[in-house]
Amino acid sequence: MGRLLLLAFLMFGAATPVPPALRAFSSLHLSNSFSSRPAVAMKYSIHYIQQKVDHFGFNTDKTFKQRYLIADTHWRKDGGSILFYTGNEGDIIWFCNNTGFMWDVAEELKAMLVFAEHRYYGESLPFGAHSFKDSRHLNFLTSEQALADFAELIRHLKRKIPGTENQPVIALGGSYGGMLAAWFRMKYPHMVVGALASSAPIWHFENLVPCGVFMKTVTKDFRESGPNCSETIRRSWDAINRLARKGTGLHWLSEALHLCTPLTNSQDVQRLKDWISETWVNLAMVDYPYESDFLQPLPAWPIKVVCQYLKNPNVSDSLLVQNIFQALNVYYNYSGQARCLNISETATSSLGALGWSYQACTEMVMPFCSNGIDDMFEPNSWDLKEFSDDCFRQWGVRPRPYWITTVYGGKNISSHTNIIFSNGELDPWSGGGVTKNVTDTLVAIVIPKGAHHLDLRANTAFDPTTVLLARSLEVRYMKHGLHNWSRALTAFHKRESHFLCFSESRDFSWF
Repeated sequence: MGRLLLLAFLMFGAATPVPPALRAFSSLHLSNSFSSRPAVAMKYSIHYIQQKVDHFGFNTDKTFKQRYLIADTHWRKDGGSILFYTGNEGDIIWFCNNTGFMWDVAEELKAMLVFAEHRYYGESLPFGAHSFKDSRHLNFLTSEQALADFAELIRHLKRKIPGTENQPVIALGGSYGGMLAAWFRMKYPHMVVGALASSAPIWHFENLVPCGVFMKTVTKDFRESGPNCSETIRRSWDAINRLARKGTGLHWLSEALHLCTPLTNSQDVQRLKDWISETWVNLAMVDYPYESDFLQPLPAWPIKVVCQYLKNPNVSDSLLVQNIFQALNVYYNYSGQARCLNISETATSSLGALGWSYQACTEMVMPFCSNGIDDMFEPNSWDLKEFSDDCFRQWGVRPRPYWITTVYGGKNISSHTNIIFSNGELDPWSGGGVTKNVTDTLVAIVIPKGAHHLDLRANTAFDPTTVLLARSLEVRYMKHGLHNWSRALTAFHKRESHFLCFSESRDFSWF
């Protein structure tokens, strides 16, 4: 996967070479057109608040406009609540329109929905067009500053909107937003009574989990989706290398893979393999049971469709690569509109490439590795020095790999309360998430047949029963927790985590 894999989850579809992991690290949900019931009308108003650029210093009064959205159709002043979405690395309107779970439960919880845009993403740019000019302007792009923004926004809302003063607030988010939701409850427990942190890999730092756990899960998804599928992908890397070394190999690869820009050198070949690797990673994250169009337009259970072209690893190099193209075409051309494949793009432009690149090079340092034995990828070790050098070349900064665990506690979080951690078994990020109960009020829900925070997407007729159960359990916790979260969780929960391994036909009346 090349040296740049060490910069895991840097740029989403940027023009520079990028590593395959974590670039689509955001909230995912299904378009309402696939819902099993009438679509929920997503009506919201757009607002702005002046936020301090630096919440923790006193030598500057510079402020910026943070964008946030409010949906209050079902909100009630009497007995109502506030569901607060902790914005991820992207445009908040995109997240708002793609987080169906909150809209689905708003009426039951009499909730006002608030979607807060993360600083340096969407329109919330502290230095406007110059926000990404250099590391001095980016110095205020941290999770701590973002959490402070959220806290100030909640204080602002409770001052300005009559009826909200004493209403409970629950933080919700997925992926990086899920991490922020959990950390928000930890750092500002007086602001939110609890949090739902979906697909939140808060332990994918330092050596808290093995660096290879992510790629192993991706491989497992492919191995279980079709015979010889993962083995075919594993053998494809050497096939590409052998073809690239031939006299006309680069031209042949460019034509066989229908690339928009022809390969010209060995660096291009590495970029090609990184791009292919990232495609497999993205497919693992969005392996949903229905058609979706979050990262790209995709069929239901897309890995199964991909694996139909990857059944035989023991074919010639040229035929193997041609089969790889057919598999890639499922991801990049399911709509039939693509004229060629662009190895500089893998996901939607609504995700914030530059901002996340900087965050990955400062405090969001997540080790990734592969060995080509326990996974289907080329061997690639985790090298912190190489990672740091790459970051310095790109941004002029050095990462702090231990900072997140210092600030948020790593696995030492038992003193906190009232957080639901949900993870899908298909999701590569589950390896860095909380999948077992920590205490009676730090609880884990593990969802078989669930991909990357599938539970935050809208209910559909195609959802596995395990996903529907997970959502029901989450709503039950939240609904009771709005009155007395700790008592509710203790009443419904034993020490062991909820592992939703149920038969599709089982009677769930115990709920």
